Formats: sequence, C-alpha cells, structure tokens
Amino acid sequence: MAKTDSNEQLTYDVFDTDMGWVAIVGSDHGIVRTSLPEPSPESALDFVQPEINKAVHAPEDHVETRNLMIGYCAGEPVDLALVPIDTRKTTRFFKDAWEACRSIPAGETRSYAWLAEQAGNVKAARGAGQAMAHNKLALLVPCHRVVSSSGDLGGFGGAGLPLKSRLLMMESTR
Repeated sequence: MAKTDSNEQLTYDVFDTDMGWVAIVGSDHGIVRTSLPEPSPESALDFVQPEINKAVHAPEDHVETRNLMIGYCAGEPVDLALVPIDTRKTTRFFKDAWEACRSIPAGETRSYAWLAEQAGNVKAARGAGQAMAHNKLALLVPCHRVVSSSGDLGGFGGAGLPLKSRLLMMESTR
C-alpha cells in the first residue's frame, strides 16, 4: 500500500467529464489535489504530481466527489464546497484564502483584495493571488471566481483564461 510520510493512505481516481478528464487524490481528511479538466487521463494524472506517486487507485473511495465533479462539469448546480479538502500541509494564510474562495457563490466573482481581507490581511492582495496560483484543489477551491480589482479575469492555471471564462459563463447561466 502507498503511504505518505506520516503513514497515511492516499488514494486516487481519474474520470471523464463533459469538460475533460479530471484526476483527484485524497486522504482520510479530504481531497489533497485535483486537476483541471484535461484532454486525456494521462494529462490529468500528470497534473496531480507528486501526490499521485504516493497514491493507490481506489475509485470506490471517491464516488461522491466524482459524482459531484461530473455534475459540475455538466453544468448542474452542484456545490463543490461540500467536498472535504485536506489543507493540513499549507500555510494558515493560504488555507484561509482557499476557504474564503470556497465561499464565493457560483457565477459570482470577488477581487484579490476581497480575498486578502477575508483571509485576515487586508494588505495582502498579492499574497491572495499567490494562494490562488498555488491552489492544488482546482474546482474545489474555485479560483476562477477571483479576478483583479478592475474586473479583468487575470491568470488561470495551465488551461488559461478560456477555461476560466467558460467556467464563469457556465455558472452564471445555471
């Protein structure tokens, strides 16, 4: 069995959605890493490095998360904030920023300054941007809902602005 340094079991699943293949890696405490929708299972699995190297394939451990993510990618009004996430190995500020990001309603956006304020440091808008840039929980921490103070979309992971725009449009038309 694959174990983490603390003898904790990591498991993973990779599955097809209407938007592409998604990979997830989880622990007993929640999901630790996800991919954005990717064109192939291999590219989705590459996206969840290095955690995937310590995980065993156990789709049965992720049925509920898989079903919610498939529904979300199909445009259903799914609340992915219901999925437990494991943030034990991140900084307090990133954890707070990710939790604040999860509170943004689907189809709405907030600024990096708002996110910084919610995470406890009104002057840390750039830090909030870094928290989103280092988000290992794509879709579960919906960083596509965070934009610049001017309303510009800003950056967005490997899939770029077209996916960010597509996700926002999908959410706002539900």
